[in-house]
Amino acid sequence: MENNINRFFEFVNGKTVAFCGIGESNLPLIKLFKKYGAKVIACDKRERTELGINGDRAVEYGAELKLGSDYLKDLNADIIFRTPGMKYYMPELVQARKNGTAVTGEIELFFDLCPCKIIAVTGSDGKTTTTTIISEFLKAEGYNIHIGGNIGRPLLPEIETISPNDIAVVELSSFQLISMRKSPDIAVVTNVAPNHLDIHKDMQEYTDSKKNIILHQNAFGRAILNFDNEISKSFEEYARGRVYMFSRQSSVNNGAYVRDDGTIVMNDYGNETEIMNVRDIKIPGLHNIENYLAAITAVWGMVSPKTIKNTARNFGGVEHRAEFVRELDGVKYYNDAIGTSPTRTVKGTLSLYNRKIILISGGYDKKIPYDEMGTVVPEKVKLLILMGATANKIEAAVKAAPTYKEGNPVIIHVSNMEEAVQTARENAVDGDIVSMSPASASFDMYENFAEKGLHFKRLVNELK
Repeated sequence: MENNINRFFEFVNGKTVAFCGIGESNLPLIKLFKKYGAKVIACDKRERTELGINGDRAVEYGAELKLGSDYLKDLNADIIFRTPGMKYYMPELVQARKNGTAVTGEIELFFDLCPCKIIAVTGSDGKTTTTTIISEFLKAEGYNIHIGGNIGRPLLPEIETISPNDIAVVELSSFQLISMRKSPDIAVVTNVAPNHLDIHKDMQEYTDSKKNIILHQNAFGRAILNFDNEISKSFEEYARGRVYMFSRQSSVNNGAYVRDDGTIVMNDYGNETEIMNVRDIKIPGLHNIENYLAAITAVWGMVSPKTIKNTARNFGGVEHRAEFVRELDGVKYYNDAIGTSPTRTVKGTLSLYNRKIILISGGYDKKIPYDEMGTVVPEKVKLLILMGATANKIEAAVKAAPTYKEGNPVIIHVSNMEEAVQTARENAVDGDIVSMSPASASFDMYENFAEKGLHFKRLVNELK
């Protein structure tokens, strides 16, 4: 496999390679390809003054800049690396392929060149936490792992240092999967529900993108599907290797499930092993039980039950996921910025607490329905603070719910996060819980969900 890597970088020498998007993930790739003799073009729709230090670093690494609204026009390159957020079928990329240009992505090439076993996770909700839990299991067992993909850092720059005995743990979004024609050794689908319909042309395209994580496995692959989620479960017919299910609600013949007494059991084609109780899981929420079931099934045979149990008792969760921020005057504040879809907010924040909460929600509109969330909110929320483009859609869904009555919940609209936090502060009393879970993306006001979460935490910590 090392020869495969060497052959590819020998091929790159003298080629023109264009990277779309001048951000943290592409900068190390620019450096890598310049190292092997490629002519690198760094493209971005932003102008030079908007790029800041990233523009300086791209030039420092040897890239030629192509900027502005026409950054993809007449792009004369042998290889184009599209950023995952770009629509795969956008006209400029379609034309580039017709012109003989290879259009690919960082994670696609990593899959082609990676010399070690790959475990990959996708889903509408829970993929980052599941990916992290898998990596925690493997690290605790003594494996050398490489974690990346949609979770935050590119893996291709590490390709020269990866050993065949290592394990790559990769989070994959639908934007990355849409053009993938290679699947991981072990593929996990946490769930599939409407999401990102502002980018995908319809739900079918979104679902088909997710399906690519198992579609190209061979007979030795392992597919791990959510028995409780109809779309994920339906992928079984496309699997060529072993199929495992996980379920919080039912027993399964092959995979992990929860008994009525809370015992988590792994059934490996008839061989059952009791692993732990759901009470051993430190991070709260029914969705995190599901994340553990998926992760256990992914590492089964590589990680001992003892390691799994110890990890569950000690792992404190991932930032921006029902993250405790502060208690002030008897009010607890939680940051759940990762709640970027209504299903994520329902299965996460709205399932966690034994009392009605103050919920800050709303953001960028991904063109997905809010009916399910609307039904749950009157039962779980006393005060609903709404902001952003989806505010009216969320309010309409809540008021259409059979359990909604005037004032249950109280609904207040605000213009920004500062107003949201201040409104929560003014209305909260001793014993209340305030959670910021947008049930929407963050792109209307923020670069991403993490920036939104950090802003919320800063404002809460500044409260007097």
